Amino acid sequence: MDIPVSPLRVDLPPLPPLKGVRLGAAAAGLRYQGRPDVMMMEFAPGTTVAGVFTSNKCPGAPVDWCRASLKGEAARALVVNAGNANVFTGRAGVVACEATAAAAASLAGCKPSEVFLASTGVIGQVLPHEKLAAALPALHASLKETGWADAARGIMTTDTFPKAAARTATIHGTKVTLLGIAKGSGMVAPDMATMLSFVATDAAIPAAALQAALRRGVEGSFNRTTVDSDTSTSDTVLLFATGQAGNDRVGAFPGGALDDFQAQLDALLLDLAIQVVRDGEGAQKLVKVTVRGAVSDSSAKRVAMAIANSPLVKTAIAGEDANWGRIVMAVGKAGEPADRDRLSVAVGGTWMAKDGGVVEGYDEAPVVEHMRGREIDVEVDLNLGRGESTVWTCDLTHGYIDINGAYRS
Repeated sequence: MDIPVSPLRVDLPPLPPLKGVRLGAAAAGLRYQGRPDVMMMEFAPGTTVAGVFTSNKCPGAPVDWCRASLKGEAARALVVNAGNANVFTGRAGVVACEATAAAAASLAGCKPSEVFLASTGVIGQVLPHEKLAAALPALHASLKETGWADAARGIMTTDTFPKAAARTATIHGTKVTLLGIAKGSGMVAPDMATMLSFVATDAAIPAAALQAALRRGVEGSFNRTTVDSDTSTSDTVLLFATGQAGNDRVGAFPGGALDDFQAQLDALLLDLAIQVVRDGEGAQKLVKVTVRGAVSDSSAKRVAMAIANSPLVKTAIAGEDANWGRIVMAVGKAGEPADRDRLSVAVGGTWMAKDGGVVEGYDEAPVVEHMRGREIDVEVDLNLGRGESTVWTCDLTHGYIDINGAYRS
């Protein structure tokens, strides 16, 4: 089915070449016809790698492959296919990974364990890896340093726009660059979202430090987004450091040497995560939910996610209905400490309810006007402590049903 482009879309930013990375996309005909469905990246020798993966207990074969390959701390290539998730395919899924990695390794001149894999699409269908391997030689020959936009488009499934972000940072006085792409639209919830994201930097960072930086960055970004509360079998975030920027050596425990890098990585990952929510299946509105005054930050996050995942809250927002009672309901069902008579709720900066009731003189007009917009702000103050958290979601429209009801058609 033809899916209209999300009204919340953002355009691709400038994506300059990044030293030590060549990439591109091609059409292998795995499921889609007439569009790219395979993406490849090749990395310079000496590239280190970090990864964070789905918490789903039924992960795809590529997730298992990457988890095992991370132990080597080195990467020379990445191959991603769209349209077929290579999940719940038994031994055939493992064979597909082995064959794809071997084919890519022969082109990149490396060991198969230095090839990282990811797949996204329909679950339960055997991946025709022969088609995938057959497409790789021509794709490898076409890789280029400026292929970021093509790569972003090559990993899309129900996405309506490609997603990318770029940042720069300083390590020991040397400028380093970070570029990243992501895909995701539905089956999005922590931990992580149903999405794939691939980030590269020309910084020289050992794998242990890179892994710590990525875990922190994912927790503040992809683990704070939700479209539909469903955690995918294929979620993967990989971070590659090519070491081509020439920065001074960073230790496995770098102290403050990576402070700026961490800040920029955090910002890049959050940018990509919010782009995924903007492209939520059928989404018409981006929703930011902030919870303050909780007994802890973790409690605040659970309350915020309960609000963000509530079908009643999300449909009220879709219908532009200023029904703050649904927000109160979601707070109460979260299972976290809350006191009805201390609770405050605001939408668009207008406080609607405080101390267990409607604010005296409350005027609904500015809230209604706010809800007619594309970006909605929901704020809750539990007035119990200093815990705080912000998460991002989207509204729930009939478009979500249309897209998922026809997904395999």
